[in-house]
Amino acid sequence: MPTYEYECAGCLHHFEALQPITAPPLRKCPRCGTKKARRLIGAGAGLIFKGSGFYITDYRTPSEKKARAEPDKKPAPDKKPTPPSKPAGGRGTSSSTSPGHAAPS
Repeated sequence: MPTYEYECAGCLHHFEALQPITAPPLRKCPRCGTKKARRLIGAGAGLIFKGSGFYITDYRTPSEKKARAEPDKKPAPDKKPTPPSKPAGGRGTSSSTSPGHAAPS
């Protein structure tokens, strides 16, 4: 329910009233009792965003919501990983030093 501001034309008293939108404006001043109260034009209320993820959870398409709900699922790769290749040479060793010689340090 909105809060409306009023001012009495008789005593210049300012007051607020919490009323439904459909309610008629108040006429009686709570201070002097005359029927000279009038509703003022208010600036309106500011829009307040509270909580985390307001935009993330709202205004999304169904496919985006589903993708956000399952972040760990990744599509399967198109190719199978290739096995590591064998080193060149007959023995399978990759040492560049000859036997009996120490590698430089």
